[in-house]
Amino acid sequence: MSRTLTVASLLLLVLTDVALSQIVVVRDRNTISRPPITRQYRVQNVEVNANIRDQAADVQMAQVFENQSSRTIEAQFLFPLPDGAAISDLTLIVDGKELTGELKKREDARRIYENIVRQQKDPALLEYLGNGVFKTSVFPIPARAKRRVEIRYTQLLKKESGLVDFTLPLGTFKHTQKPIEKTTVRVRINTTEPLKTVYSPSHNFTIKRPEETRARCELELNGVTSPDNVRLMFGTKNGDVGMNLISYRPDDSKPGYFLLLASPKVKAKKKARIPKTVLFVVDKSGSMSGVKIDQAKASLTYMINKLGPKDTFNIVSYSTEVELFREELEVVNDETRKSALAFVDDIYSGGGTNINGALKAALTQLKDRKRPSYVMFMTDGLPTVGVKDEKQIAANAKQANESNARVFNFGVGFDVNSRLLDRLSRDNRGTSIFVKPNEDIEIASTNLFKKVSSPVLTDLAVKITPEAHDDESKAIKRVYPRELTDLFRGEQLVMVGRYKTSGPTRVVMTGEVNGKKKKFELEGDLVAKSSNGSNSYVEKLWATRRIGEIIDQLDLNGRNQELIDELVALSLRHGIMTPYTSFLADENMQLTDRGRIRRGASDRLDSLSIAGGQSGFGQRRFKRALQEGKLPAISQMPGSTFSDNQRGGRGGLGGGGLGNNLSSTDSFSFKRPGTTPTPAKKESVASKSPAERLQRIGSKTFYWKQGVWEDSVLADEKLRAQKAIEIEQYSSEYFELAAKDNSKYSKFLTLKEPVDVVLGGQRYRILPPKQQAKSPAK
Repeated sequence: MSRTLTVASLLLLVLTDVALSQIVVVRDRNTISRPPITRQYRVQNVEVNANIRDQAADVQMAQVFENQSSRTIEAQFLFPLPDGAAISDLTLIVDGKELTGELKKREDARRIYENIVRQQKDPALLEYLGNGVFKTSVFPIPARAKRRVEIRYTQLLKKESGLVDFTLPLGTFKHTQKPIEKTTVRVRINTTEPLKTVYSPSHNFTIKRPEETRARCELELNGVTSPDNVRLMFGTKNGDVGMNLISYRPDDSKPGYFLLLASPKVKAKKKARIPKTVLFVVDKSGSMSGVKIDQAKASLTYMINKLGPKDTFNIVSYSTEVELFREELEVVNDETRKSALAFVDDIYSGGGTNINGALKAALTQLKDRKRPSYVMFMTDGLPTVGVKDEKQIAANAKQANESNARVFNFGVGFDVNSRLLDRLSRDNRGTSIFVKPNEDIEIASTNLFKKVSSPVLTDLAVKITPEAHDDESKAIKRVYPRELTDLFRGEQLVMVGRYKTSGPTRVVMTGEVNGKKKKFELEGDLVAKSSNGSNSYVEKLWATRRIGEIIDQLDLNGRNQELIDELVALSLRHGIMTPYTSFLADENMQLTDRGRIRRGASDRLDSLSIAGGQSGFGQRRFKRALQEGKLPAISQMPGSTFSDNQRGGRGGLGGGGLGNNLSSTDSFSFKRPGTTPTPAKKESVASKSPAERLQRIGSKTFYWKQGVWEDSVLADEKLRAQKAIEIEQYSSEYFELAAKDNSKYSKFLTLKEPVDVVLGGQRYRILPPKQQAKSPAK
């Protein structure tokens, strides 16, 4: 006979930020004392396939459950209907058999969720109050058996700011207790009008666009327990460039945040391609011997073969001496290409590293300011010949760059002066890419060259002017990227900034195509106050890029206490941990201890004085990720180490999403010059790891402090001084607060442990049952 046990767990996905799919195993009154079944089953894999035609989405989601216990469990599937969305043709299939179900209205659904929360003591389900629900009949999962559950439905997607919004709440997997072996999401987009913007603010989708009206987007996650919710947006616009303006302003007394997306046509006629000049500058010093020089030569061969018939180019190879392929620029044709490939084939390693001489030889060849020019500069070491001072080398390069060329730097291995490369890229409108010793130089360089080989608009400029404000410089502030470069085919501009004036807003983008001025316009709107948090990712994206900019300024220009204080404030508020602020997640660090926090950040930022080696390499790679909008995870090695490996993220130009975490697969040690790193403290069995001491929920960040989850806004002493209203979990007051203002606050009450949170300006202390009297708010 089967036993029916009790557990609530969120396991499947839908297309809104308020949706879930869930297994509920019914309570067995005779076996309440048994161990929870949550640790006796797992989700083996999840597969999502979605086909979108304009705004209509056909979604098919499947997952395999494995009952790892020795008893049969009986399960029931609950599927909340997305709020305000039209769903039809909803079908549930278990191991090939279609199950019947019934739709529950919002009021009935709320009672269902509240009952489950009370019985299962799982407050995370409160996030889904206020939605209807599809409820199936009970079905068994035999002992040690697997069940494949599949749901199919169609949905009309919402469109806002010219973008169709597709969302999958993968974050609901936190209920599974165990990692999902593999999660695969495939989205096929087909549009009637030419497709322009395809953007994920959350994850590193692989996006392929075979035609102007089609895109294939794929995402794969392995061994994850609590991934960020997936969000994918796309838009169609007529013309060569599509633009979309998105704004978010949670507090109308403070400046808001905006995001501008600009995407060129996917394809263009060959005759419309813009001729360009490319200088290849490759290090052939003795340290490049072996695999590195072979990979460098292979990447040079690839890039030379990809040059267009109207392009001009040259090759500079350098060690102690500097050698040019030709004395002046060559036009690409069969003869020059063949000769160039022979020159590359003859490159061999040996000698020192004359970086200053190589850059000067390359940049002085570029004279035409009207022609887009790019320098692909590669090195694996420190300057050892000629000028060795990094500031002087950077100044010499900037002076020699009369044509305003973009300089792309490839730092290969840990021995490079990574700060020098950042100086060069910042001064010359380029990017620094850092390639670890175990990574392939050829892949990194050719991937970038694929993007820059097809410029669409050069000398790009954007002006954003609210209708109610004539002076853009006062209305729009702190825009990133700090300096715009060129717009390339297949890439998109991702610009963020702050605004003071709301209302109708005009966006004008200008650039040049073959020496001719082009202008593109967008009539948008900057919201006066956001009614919900659907666009809160814009604020976090801005904060991430701002932190990257602050670190860059401190790195290149030295200590500035005002910038250090801003770095700490942004990291604390948004939970964006860096090697210099990760101590904020320390359980014993009080959020109001400003003096200690300030000293801690200042001390750790001294490590930026390290320009080379593994530490310097790791710090600049980490900084670049922030500048591109990749949100890092908390370092799992406190004190003297931080993590650098990229688990996801949209690399290259245009930045990426907020869920593109940096994990701790590879750690890079750093320390203050002349000191010994402090060893990490051993964690007790009951304590939380650094990664577990921070939670980002919606627009809020919570820190684990002395047994309580503290809202980051409680760093404000005025809010902390406010008397908290104490509410016991699962009480009637608790559910009333969760349902308040159309369940606006429910997602902030999803933690099982005590929570100190500010909602609507009021401080609340949420306490587990029977602990209310023992834990007063301080």
